Amino acid sequence: MNCNFDKLHDRRRTGSLKWDFNQKIFGREDILPLWVADMDFQAPQAVVEALVKRAQHGIYGYTDGMDQYYESVIAWMEERHGWQIQRDWIVYSPGIVPALNELVRAFAKPGDKILLQSPVYHPFFQAIKNHGCEVVNNQLGLRDGRYTINFDDLEKKFADGVKFMIFCSPHNPVGRVWEREELELLGKLCLTYDVLLISDEIHGDLIYDGYRHLPFGSLSLELAQHSIVCTAPSKTFNLAGLQTSNIIIPNEKYREIYKSSVNLTGIHLPNVFGATAMEAAYREGRAWLDQLMVYLQGNLDYLLLRVSQELPQIKVIKPEGTYLVWLDFRALGLDPKALQEFLVHKAGVGLNAGYGFGPGGEGFERINIGCPRSLLEEGLGRIIRAVKDL
Repeated sequence: MNCNFDKLHDRRRTGSLKWDFNQKIFGREDILPLWVADMDFQAPQAVVEALVKRAQHGIYGYTDGMDQYYESVIAWMEERHGWQIQRDWIVYSPGIVPALNELVRAFAKPGDKILLQSPVYHPFFQAIKNHGCEVVNNQLGLRDGRYTINFDDLEKKFADGVKFMIFCSPHNPVGRVWEREELELLGKLCLTYDVLLISDEIHGDLIYDGYRHLPFGSLSLELAQHSIVCTAPSKTFNLAGLQTSNIIIPNEKYREIYKSSVNLTGIHLPNVFGATAMEAAYREGRAWLDQLMVYLQGNLDYLLLRVSQELPQIKVIKPEGTYLVWLDFRALGLDPKALQEFLVHKAGVGLNAGYGFGPGGEGFERINIGCPRSLLEEGLGRIIRAVKDL
């Protein structure tokens, strides 16, 4: 079955954070939103059909992780990523951001040092600060259009008492898909300095040709016991609103600590529709995902070509994974907040301001290319016209 990703779907008046809150978020109703990380594509037909069938049952009582639920996660991780996980390792969460907050609460105490790597997904900072912990930043370096880890700086900060690390893999917003050698060196340092690694791998299925996502826990049995991997179908199949994630914790001690902390919140059971959608997506969504990645590659190629031809002063950090693209606007000479104001009020587009991703994000913007190409064409056209009028 061929998927029509070019089809436009009107998402207004559906409670869409992306489309219905422009005035509240950007101060203008008439902007084109290309920001928050959900796509403007319908989920796989198998997911829609599974949800309709479940809805028609008419009874929506409490549910629990059914055998099929766990089996679908286990099969997906093995078939897509070559990682054999066990049912007992999987702990349900309504989202990875809630899980990160819970993990900080479970494994740290106020004042503990927790490391991240900016520019990075902004809820990482908040999860650390929410619980009175200290943010330690191992800022990524940009060289020849590609971000890398400063391992010398990382080791110094590990040696200075970092409790654990929140890792983004693939990295949001810079689009890196970390290579085995990088992951193994990171793992070696975690073991040497007894740093627990929490890996947010929500974008791990969205990988372009020529790259491969390696779940951190798949590198070795030793590293699996020293890490926690956070996964979800939400970015892959556009299911974010169904709030279903899986936290994979091979270490039994860590798992019990986390589950005990979760029990304090009263979150025990998954959403019946989230569980239904996830199972259908993982079992029957492979062909849809393969077609999606072809379409996203086309969108990326279009963006790269058009920016290089019509907006050469803007540099594109070419992503290796995710449908998010990191754009370098520093050559325009605008301060970070003025840049955001310019894009909203002169170009009429809503992107994610780079400074929101922490140090190293100033002067950058994040654009979401998970949309029909006509929307991307319109958004880029608005930016190009506004820059030319500067």
